[in-house]
Amino acid sequence: MDIKNLFMKQKMMRTVLLALVPVALVAVFLQGWRVVMLSAFVGVAAVIAEYLVMRSINREKTKVSEAVFVSAALFTLTLPPQTPVWIAVVGIVFGVVFGKAVFGGFGRNVFNPALVGRCFIYVAFPAQMTMTWAQPFLSLPGGFAAWTAGADAVTSVTPIIAYNETGALASNLDLFLGKVAGSLGEASALVILLAGAFLVYRKVASWQLMVSTIVSGTALAAILHYAGVHHSMGMLTAPPLFTLLSGGFLFGAVFMVTDPVSAPKSKAAQWVAGALVGLITVVIRSFSLFTEGMMFAILIVNAVTPLLELKLKQFQDRKKQAVKEASA
Repeated sequence: MDIKNLFMKQKMMRTVLLALVPVALVAVFLQGWRVVMLSAFVGVAAVIAEYLVMRSINREKTKVSEAVFVSAALFTLTLPPQTPVWIAVVGIVFGVVFGKAVFGGFGRNVFNPALVGRCFIYVAFPAQMTMTWAQPFLSLPGGFAAWTAGADAVTSVTPIIAYNETGALASNLDLFLGKVAGSLGEASALVILLAGAFLVYRKVASWQLMVSTIVSGTALAAILHYAGVHHSMGMLTAPPLFTLLSGGFLFGAVFMVTDPVSAPKSKAAQWVAGALVGLITVVIRSFSLFTEGMMFAILIVNAVTPLLELKLKQFQDRKKQAVKEASA
């Protein structure tokens, strides 16, 4: 087999991978080189899964999309640092097969494959996905000189869990720089924002989706918090800046909502879809038993995106027709 002909060349996907490099480096610094090993297993499993399924569909022209590496990288960065390798492999295989390949491969999937896999293992293995979070290294050389944070540095508390249970707020600066427990890719808001700016500059990701997600989510969080609304665990709903900087909110807004296949194509639909993701995320965080709502919010909006684009197009067509008739 000619390895050069195995992959479908996609320059856009290589740009996304380039934007993910600093996020991954921060993850290594905070959690150790085990991150690289986990990424390697996930990447290989993703390629094999896509190749086998696509080969069963078309034996003569079987090519793996370079987008599968983006899905693998994004999926890995959504995981808790101590996620067992076998669970990560199960998740990415499920995501590639049932979130992408069954729809016909790249360009046809309705849902973000990385989030399909993440959602599956979140539901199937809740203890491993919600109860063990490694405390990050906080000083040089950090994880660059260690394999992993180790069992003696494991906690069951992330900033969101801590706030929901005790009302204790993590420092905004710690959240901004990534000095808190959490999933691998959500650590440093600063690096995520810089990566988002790079993607927008290279015209790879929609700034409309990013901005609408961030603005709607923080706006609703501000309304609920300052109106004195309490969430399902009895505490006052989280303040807007904490909501923005904690959990996977920014990572999802920059890298997940903007997925070029599952995201809307028209600008109007992008504004609406992003706003829905932000609103639904805050609603789930505030009024459900799930501490993190971004994953579910994106998948919900993925499901309604085709209908959303259709209805907006019909509305715009009717508006144009009305203008045309008025000027006739």
